[in-house]
Amino acid sequence: MSISCGVECVFILGCSRWAWKRCTYIGADDSSEWPLATSDEFEPVPRICRVILAVYEPDLKNPKFPPPGGYRLDPDSVVKQVTYEQTQGNSPPYIIYCDNQNQEIVLAIRGLNLAKESDYKVLLDNGLGMQKFDGGYVHHGLLKSAIWLLNQESETLMRLWVEKGRCYKMIFAGHSLGSGVASLLTVIVVNHRDRLGGISRGLIRCYAVAPARCMSLNLAVKYADVIHSIVLQDDFLPRTPTPLEDIFKSIFWDTFIPEHRKLRDPRRLYAPGRIYHVVERKFCRCGRFPPEVRTAIPVEGRFEHIVLSCNATSDHAIIWIAREAEKALERMESDSETVTTAPKIQKLERLQTIEKEHKDALDRAVSLNIPDAVSAVEDESSRDGSTEPSQNEIECASRANSKGSSDGRTNWDKVVEKLFDERTGQLLLKKDQAE
Repeated sequence: MSISCGVECVFILGCSRWAWKRCTYIGADDSSEWPLATSDEFEPVPRICRVILAVYEPDLKNPKFPPPGGYRLDPDSVVKQVTYEQTQGNSPPYIIYCDNQNQEIVLAIRGLNLAKESDYKVLLDNGLGMQKFDGGYVHHGLLKSAIWLLNQESETLMRLWVEKGRCYKMIFAGHSLGSGVASLLTVIVVNHRDRLGGISRGLIRCYAVAPARCMSLNLAVKYADVIHSIVLQDDFLPRTPTPLEDIFKSIFWDTFIPEHRKLRDPRRLYAPGRIYHVVERKFCRCGRFPPEVRTAIPVEGRFEHIVLSCNATSDHAIIWIAREAEKALERMESDSETVTTAPKIQKLERLQTIEKEHKDALDRAVSLNIPDAVSAVEDESSRDGSTEPSQNEIECASRANSKGSSDGRTNWDKVVEKLFDERTGQLLLKKDQAE
């Protein structure tokens, strides 16, 4: 009798400890040890959030729902605004905006529309380990949507970039569902830059706001130099596994799964790239505090636990993310202005630090035996052959594009298929055939 009572007490204590840790876990814990971001690197985020918000506006010249301070973009510089009727369910609506002031060409994609069945079809078109791509796994439905969007707009993007003197940055941005499309679109473009006129990797950026989990860990780390994810405090989506039917398992059962077992699963999807975590609330403290932004390229602990918080859904809203990102940037700039001495981290030194963080993350992934992870040396050597195409290579690529299709357009389905081989209805990497 005493033994059974002792076992029962241990069980109750264990469950109580688990419940306490689970219920007191807050979003700020995910980035508690990350360094603070600087104003220079975070400066584009509020601006990009406003461009994404503009996708929701039917008439930008007569806006009905402008954010505080307005959209701050020139409606005449919006090259194209595409609606659901035009995408026919293949992609969320988007706009192409030429920001002449900041020398950027922005393709911004809106987030999940709860009233549109087509958005659910894109999000749910995935299964664990369903789609292999570029040495890892990606979300099947989001990849299809990214390829469709490139088939529609790659010629427009290339034309704009060439007209602007080949010096503008190419920005791909999206919120929620659109963030996954933008991230995978960026991965494709980075690997086929010759198809966009030979744009250099350094001019390509992706901002995934409230990102969906869309790529395996090795890819999330590999493309951290071009893909930046922005997460507000307790946002549920970067912590929600795909397929979505595993969400309840993630809330309860995943708590008992050791970290190393999660890292060893190559099919598990993660939020992409470098993470910028906007933190504004503290444990057992009421109200919102002046937000701070922490950044890192995490390998372990990449938003693994869903936060049991009443703000988990409100922190996903693009309007809140835009407001808090604006406040965070203002705070960073005001703090830097009050410093009378030279800043501790100079701009050039910070750029070198960012590059070093990326290399360290790549090597860390290899040391943890992450499936298909590549070291910093291997990643650098893989880029050597495609760093900056010469003018001759660009012209050859243009001629090849014109010969590849009757109307002179690039067929991105065929471009992407170069990495794959079809077998039993699934796409597999060619290099996996020999294994």
